[in-house]
Amino acid sequence: MSFDNPSSERPEYVEQLRAEIRGVPYRPAKRKKAEPESPELADARCLFTVESGNRWIDLGAREPKAKMLLGECWHQGELCILFADTNAGKSVLAVQIGENIARAQNTGPFACDAGPENVLYVDFELSTTQFYQRYSHPEQGGHNFSNNFFRAQFNPSADIPENFKSFDDFLIAGLEYKINLVKATVLIIDNITCLRSGTESAAVALRLMNNLKSLKADHKLSILVLAHTPKRRNAAQPLSANDLHGSKLLINFADSAIAMGKSKTDNTLCYLKQIKQRNTRQCYGEDNVALCRLTQPGNFLHFTFEGNSTEQAQLQAAGRHSYNRSTIDREELAKCINELNAEGLTVRDIAERLRISKSTVHNLLQTEESRITNARSPQGPDVQADEKAVGRHTDTSAAPSAEGAIPSGTVAKRRPREPQWKISRALLRPKHPEAPQGVAENGPP
Repeated sequence: MSFDNPSSERPEYVEQLRAEIRGVPYRPAKRKKAEPESPELADARCLFTVESGNRWIDLGAREPKAKMLLGECWHQGELCILFADTNAGKSVLAVQIGENIARAQNTGPFACDAGPENVLYVDFELSTTQFYQRYSHPEQGGHNFSNNFFRAQFNPSADIPENFKSFDDFLIAGLEYKINLVKATVLIIDNITCLRSGTESAAVALRLMNNLKSLKADHKLSILVLAHTPKRRNAAQPLSANDLHGSKLLINFADSAIAMGKSKTDNTLCYLKQIKQRNTRQCYGEDNVALCRLTQPGNFLHFTFEGNSTEQAQLQAAGRHSYNRSTIDREELAKCINELNAEGLTVRDIAERLRISKSTVHNLLQTEESRITNARSPQGPDVQADEKAVGRHTDTSAAPSAEGAIPSGTVAKRRPREPQWKISRALLRPKHPEAPQGVAENGPP
C-alpha cells in the first residue's frame, strides 16, 4: 500500500468510511483546482489575417461595390449612426428611409442604388397606437407599407431564460432570431440607448459596438442606429462628432454618421449634416447641409427636402440682438449689451437673451462704464493714472492762480465719484435742453 498520496487525494468512498468509523459527519476535503496550462502563441493564430498589400488589393477588387442606401451618407455594409435632439423627428426620418429602401426609392436628394431590400425596423419607442396615428388619416386610412418593410416592437415583459447570462445577451439573440426570420439585409434600431444601459462608459460602448459589428458581419447587414445629443448642448454651435451622447467610442467604431439639427429660422425646418464617412467624400458638410421640413399631406408622415444651405445660416435666427461667437467681435457684443442695458434689462436677462454667461455681461458693462467715465473726466486717463501712482495725495489748501495754473506738486481737487451704476444710468438719459451753463447734468460742479 502506498502512502505517497495526501488525504485530500484519497477516493471519496474511503473518506466516507473513515468518517463513519470515527463517528463524525463526513466533510469532503477541498480539492485543489488544476492550474490551467499557459497558452501557446499559436493558439491566437486566427485572430489576425496577414496578407501583402497587393494581395489585399486583389481581394478588394473581387468584392462587390457597396451601393448607396442614403446617398453618400450611408452605403451597403456600413454601420451608420443618425443622432439628433429629442423630438427632432429622427424616428420619422428613419421610417421614411426604411420604407424608401424597401421600395428602392430615393429619399429626397439622397440616392438609393440598391434594389428592394428587406428592412427590419426595431422600434423601442412607439406603441402600436402611436405608430398607427403617425401613418394613418381619418379619410385615407392607414399607409400601405412595402411588403419588404418589417417593424419589430419591443416586449418589456418578456422573461429572460435561465440559459442567458444577461439581458444584453438575450436582446442580441432576439435580434438575430428576427433577422433570420424575415431574412433582413437592412437593420434600423430606434434607438441605441435601449440596447445598453449607460453608453457613457467606454467599456459598455465598446461591447455594444462589437456586438453590432458582429451582427453586421455574421448576417451581412447594413445597420442604421438612432441616438441622442446631450441635453445641455449649445444650440448656437455647429453640430460635430462631440455632440453624440455617450462615449466617443460609439462614433469611433461607426463607419458613417449623420447629424440632424433644428433650424433657428423656422421651427418646422431641419437640416442633415454629414459627420463621418469612409466610402466617399463629404458632400453635406457645414457649407452644404440638406434642408427638410416635416409634413403629412396624407397618411404618411415624412420629411420633404427643400434644397441646401450653410449650417451657419440655420443656427441663429436673424435679429438685432442675436449673438454668435464665431461671427461677432467683442466690441459689437459690448454695444449690444449696452443697448439692452439701456432698455432696462438686468444682467441675468441680458445673459439669457444673448446666450452668454452673466460674468461676461457684467465685465463688459464695467469696462464700458469705465471708458465713458474716463472720456468725461477733465483731466483724462493720463492724469488719473498719475493720481494712482502718487497715491492720490491732494493738497486741499492749494488754489489755482488767476490764469488757472495748478501749483506744482499738487493735483486739482475733484468732486467724489458717484457709483458707476448711477453714472451709466445718467448717461443713458437724454440731456435736458434747458440745463444751465456751467452746471453738470449729473450733479453739482
